[in-house]
Amino acid sequence: MASGWPRIILHADMDAFFAAVEQLDRPELRGKALLIGGTGPRGVVSTASYEARPSGVGSAMPMALARRRCPHAIVLPPRFERYRAVSRVVMRALGAFSPLVEPLSVDEAFVDMTGCEALSGEPREMGEAVRRAVFRATKLTVSVGVSTTKYVAKVASDRGKPDGLTVVAPDEVTGFLHPLSIDRLWGVGPRTRERLEAHGIATIGDVAATPLATLERWLGGSLGAHVHALAHGRDSRAVVPEREAKSIGSENTLDEDIVGEAAIRPWLLRAADTVARRVRDEGLAARGVRVKLRTADFRLHTRQTLLSAPTHATRTIVEAAESLLREFDLRAPIRLVGVAAFELGEGDGGEAEQLDLFEAPRTVHDERLDQTLDAVRKRFGDQALTRARNLEGDRGSGT
Repeated sequence: MASGWPRIILHADMDAFFAAVEQLDRPELRGKALLIGGTGPRGVVSTASYEARPSGVGSAMPMALARRRCPHAIVLPPRFERYRAVSRVVMRALGAFSPLVEPLSVDEAFVDMTGCEALSGEPREMGEAVRRAVFRATKLTVSVGVSTTKYVAKVASDRGKPDGLTVVAPDEVTGFLHPLSIDRLWGVGPRTRERLEAHGIATIGDVAATPLATLERWLGGSLGAHVHALAHGRDSRAVVPEREAKSIGSENTLDEDIVGEAAIRPWLLRAADTVARRVRDEGLAARGVRVKLRTADFRLHTRQTLLSAPTHATRTIVEAAESLLREFDLRAPIRLVGVAAFELGEGDGGEAEQLDLFEAPRTVHDERLDQTLDAVRKRFGDQALTRARNLEGDRGSGT
């Protein structure tokens, strides 16, 4: 390699992505504290703008607590369709640098830039070029980490936030990692942290100095070996482009518990409608449908079915979800309703070929209706049109 690096892995992470998109679309919100997430009593913060974070709020925090900590914040429900649209622009910008782009979510991705020095310069120049390209394409800022492994690159991108660039050269990896807290190691959650701290382990450097056999005895063979390797900066995982989505889902956490099929069905239909639209947006077709219900005591119940043919048709996905709903015991109070499509593949829904002459007109009509609804929603927003049967449920936060 011209740079002397064995690999050049870049991690790009959009800054406060959901909040930044809202501030981009509504200039009057710029410079103000924003909380994006569910607005009901059970809502959760998806993203807090950087203006809100000094108050001690952040992602995954209950919205009620975040509002108490930051009472002056403006609270907005998420617009996932808009965020996905901007995400596609970001991923195209990254793809102009390398064919090896691995999205992790709508707002972050790995890029393997190994061997790209002749086109993009040294690693630091690569990072700067990516930041400029993303900003030109979206008018949004991105933080970038560059190193020789996925793990170190991701830790580095977080180090420079917001709107930063952190480059960790091969001979700087251990010096960069070792002062950091052990919770910066992937796989170290609260319980593992407690175990390590009980043995006097507080930093990644402490982990690196602990014999492998000792870590395996404390944490088990697999986890012990994993954290030992990361603490020494070893991570051989490749950047895998175009990861296939395992499923596309939508769920609603309800402000109040509901009981019975009549109360649950509107939420089910709304989720199924959203899932079908997202499947079409991705140019995919689904072979299976899954329904998820969480009861008031937080127990999760699921049912799923395989379809006779791959589809992206709203009617087919809705009907499958309705049939699955009848397989649940619906006497317990429900706090969450969700639907997911799985076994996804490229396709146009393909159902017309499976139907006979008398069924085909319904399929054509459904296809035109889906296309019309999609077009209207893209132009005027998700709430511009909805199906009449979806109107009953209106209290909850969804994804």
